[in-house]
Amino acid sequence: MDFKDLLAYQKAFSLAMEIKNLTDSFPKEEKYALTDQIRRSSRSVCANMAEAYRKRRYVNHFISKLTDCDGENSETTVWLDFAFECKYVATEVHQDLILKSKEIGKLINYMINNPDKFGCNLN
Repeated sequence: MDFKDLLAYQKAFSLAMEIKNLTDSFPKEEKYALTDQIRRSSRSVCANMAEAYRKRRYVNHFISKLTDCDGENSETTVWLDFAFECKYVATEVHQDLILKSKEIGKLINYMINNPDKFGCNLN
């Protein structure tokens, strides 16, 4: 199995692409602030998950990288909240993206709590 086959990765990648498309319409003055931050954090979820999966031989490394994923996912929700409060995102879109982020968080936490199901050797 490849990390791209993980449901959490697929959902995180999809969310990152939705965020990229959404932020294309953000004001130019946000380019190096909110736009950059939200894109970076959403993409980091995917990058850290790929790294975690490749380090699954070592359970502590696997869990550490997934913990980074969880943190980046939480950061993404903060930036989504800022985008909403700045009126760059409609209520329905914000709620949908937050819900997707919460689902990704649950999948990441499942992986953290069940490393043996993802090829980690617990011995």
